[in-house]
Amino acid sequence: MEVCYQLPVLPLDRPVPKHVLSRRGAISFSSSSSLFGAPDPRQLSQRRGAISYDSSDQTALYIRMLDVRVRSRVGFDPEGKGSYSYLCIDFRTLHSYSDSSLIPGPGFSSAGPVSGRRLRRLLSFQRYLHSSRLLRGTPHLNPLHILDEDYTGQAKCMLERVATWNFDIFLYDRLTNGNSLVTLTFHLLNQYGLLELFQLDMVKLWRFLVMVQEDYHSLNPYHNAVHAADVTQAMYCYLREPKLAKSLTSCDILLGLLAAATHDLDHPGVNQPFLIKTNHYLAKLYRNSSVLENHHWRSAVGLLRETGLFSHLPAEDGLKMEHQLGSLILATDISRQNEYLGRFRTHLDQDDLYLSNASHRHFILQMALKCADICNPCRPWELSKQWSEKVTEEFFHQGDIEKKHRLEVSPLCDSQSNSMANIQIGFMTYVVEPLFAEWGRFSDTRLSQTMLGHLGLNKASWGGLVQQEGSSSPEELEPSSPAFFTMSTPAVTESEPESASAAEPIAVTTATATGETNYKEIPQGSKES
Repeated sequence: MEVCYQLPVLPLDRPVPKHVLSRRGAISFSSSSSLFGAPDPRQLSQRRGAISYDSSDQTALYIRMLDVRVRSRVGFDPEGKGSYSYLCIDFRTLHSYSDSSLIPGPGFSSAGPVSGRRLRRLLSFQRYLHSSRLLRGTPHLNPLHILDEDYTGQAKCMLERVATWNFDIFLYDRLTNGNSLVTLTFHLLNQYGLLELFQLDMVKLWRFLVMVQEDYHSLNPYHNAVHAADVTQAMYCYLREPKLAKSLTSCDILLGLLAAATHDLDHPGVNQPFLIKTNHYLAKLYRNSSVLENHHWRSAVGLLRETGLFSHLPAEDGLKMEHQLGSLILATDISRQNEYLGRFRTHLDQDDLYLSNASHRHFILQMALKCADICNPCRPWELSKQWSEKVTEEFFHQGDIEKKHRLEVSPLCDSQSNSMANIQIGFMTYVVEPLFAEWGRFSDTRLSQTMLGHLGLNKASWGGLVQQEGSSSPEELEPSSPAFFTMSTPAVTESEPESASAAEPIAVTTATATGETNYKEIPQGSKES
């Protein structure tokens, strides 16, 4: 504890003795001192951190706060929409100001309090500046290390293995302090050289990704920013498959990664039937058709336009990319599963998929995103089981809300008549297995075999759990009806993103400083030919 107490006076801006540089290691602690100025012992027990040193850096000492809860000191709403509301502030700055609600920085004045949302975005931008220098190879004459640097240490080591199927997104999210979606997506885009190729402004891109991550609801057990990061990592694995890697254009890759990152943007944590039967304004806005997917797409377009990420492109190209992004996101509508699967199977049976054709490549991107969206049962058991627990929790939470308001409980959402094991077995049987079997026909690679192997083992594991629970009748061992997993909605055409009326507005989300979301309408551009 004395080590922790002495941290503020360490000469972090001076070279470290050689005998220290010759070693590599870390000291971790759980603070119970007055270092953070929190008199409540219950709060002190929630704070952890570490000092690490690396012989490759002359400053050697990095301060990494794994869980510094300072939201209450800067006016944060504890139920904000960001993945985590933890701050990443220079360690010396943290101790240089007695009033931490007034943390100065570029664009901020010490004359008054700063909104939590604006502060989070500024600090994320500061992290971006530091990271961008590393990416460009710019030397640091007087480095100013900030807390929880994303591109160092264990997180950086994990990114070196981002193409492996057993990538642990939960661990990576912890190592990046809840910023897995931002750092992972930025890393992949940069790795493909898309920033230079499309001349994307790094500031605008980072701001866009931060806003995307914040607009995912952290209180959702399943549909949150970690799920989006997991889908993005899976999409990256599919983009590396030989058939796709040699055929996809840079534009295809950019759209595929952005669609994966935004495919569930601003998900409310309930499904489409719930929105329809509660007369939610989104259901009315999108006429009960692909309600959530349309909202995810239009929200993503709103953030693209708010940040001006594609503003340097010709207007026609920008609109085309927005429409193609929508086509990819709309393909994740589970109610259209049979439509896409049937078309995929027909192409494979007739052997008429030509990836030199732009429309065929786009269709394969749609199928890849569909696979990435529901690939959890194909992950190793340790990861797959965690996702199963989270999605079941979200289902049952919706069921509890429906019971509370005396609504008909949606299928799979009644905790008294459904078990997690039976839900997973049904989902694997009627949704996952048919899709990944066809994907395996299209891309018969080691990855496809690995996914199908995990799928079979996981299904057997859930079956074993059902038997251990002592089912009273053979019927209870049967999975739920397939209709429960592909609830039908009014049919929509394949060209839905392009077929929208020119007068139809696009709903653009703009978040307020309090974390609320306002909707405004902007005219949509001309239809794509």
